[in-house]
Amino acid sequence: MKLVLAPMEGVVNARMRAILTAVGGIDRCVTEFVRVTTQLLPPRVFYRYCPELHHGSLTPSGTPVYVQLLGSEPNALAENASRAAELGAAGIDLNFGCPAKTVNKHRGGSILLDEPELIHRIVASVRQAVPAATPVTVKIRLGYEDSDRLLEVAHAIEHGGANELVIHARTKAQGYKPPAHWQRIAEVTSQIKLPVIANGEIWTRTDYQRCRELSHCQNVMLGRGLLANPSLAQQIKAGTQGMPWQNALELLGGFQDALIGSCSPRHACGPVKQWLGYLKLHYPEAALLLAHVKRITDPDIMLDAIQTEAQKFLLAESA
Repeated sequence: MKLVLAPMEGVVNARMRAILTAVGGIDRCVTEFVRVTTQLLPPRVFYRYCPELHHGSLTPSGTPVYVQLLGSEPNALAENASRAAELGAAGIDLNFGCPAKTVNKHRGGSILLDEPELIHRIVASVRQAVPAATPVTVKIRLGYEDSDRLLEVAHAIEHGGANELVIHARTKAQGYKPPAHWQRIAEVTSQIKLPVIANGEIWTRTDYQRCRELSHCQNVMLGRGLLANPSLAQQIKAGTQGMPWQNALELLGGFQDALIGSCSPRHACGPVKQWLGYLKLHYPEAALLLAHVKRITDPDIMLDAIQTEAQKFLLAESA
């Protein structure tokens, strides 16, 4: 069983990768996408998106991190993939799944799912440009407006030489609205030999088991479900109990502490509120804390609020 942390744009950066992989159960991470147009990007861009390149392309707990590229120009993507590999990327991931309108408007992400021939050229160019030992993985959705070309796209990716394919089980048009159509992934796994990883709407161990049954995929990518429940990967792998709210608070406090001094004060509270927005989907206590801190803009006051909440919780538990 392989569990991969999804590359959620604007959410799963290096700090979040470090925290979630330290909890355990995650086998691989993927960066937020590096936008490629026509030029070879300087090394500093890759280090900004993937500071783990300074440490063997591993998180502090030793989980490999792949660099994700997004674009539509095969030669430019190949050149940038080569550079990322030279800088030590554990793998290269290609994004054909992003549903953002701005990205799609500029011929990036899921809009390319209507162009399987171009996807093949991109995958083949990148595969040829990087060392054979460097994995090339691809992330897609079921399609753009519909899933009529899903198998054609999957075959194009396989014949291009990719090592793995991640499928988010919804079209671009379906966005993130439930349900995820896991059974459509099984149509792909029955037709190609390329290893397939299922993604979408996996919030619990029961969801994983159902996804595995319908998609015929043992391996999955976790996104919002892991942000809401940081121990989800461990629960899936070992059937362990969920992380208590007290432990989640410790993670949150460590996250806020790491933000202090590493970014401007005006931006140091937003990521914590954003994470609380996910945590409240699993922990009722997180909704109460978010309501209490949502107007706080000083990072030190935010950290004090989190620590006070932790102390109150401990007192309540011991009463």
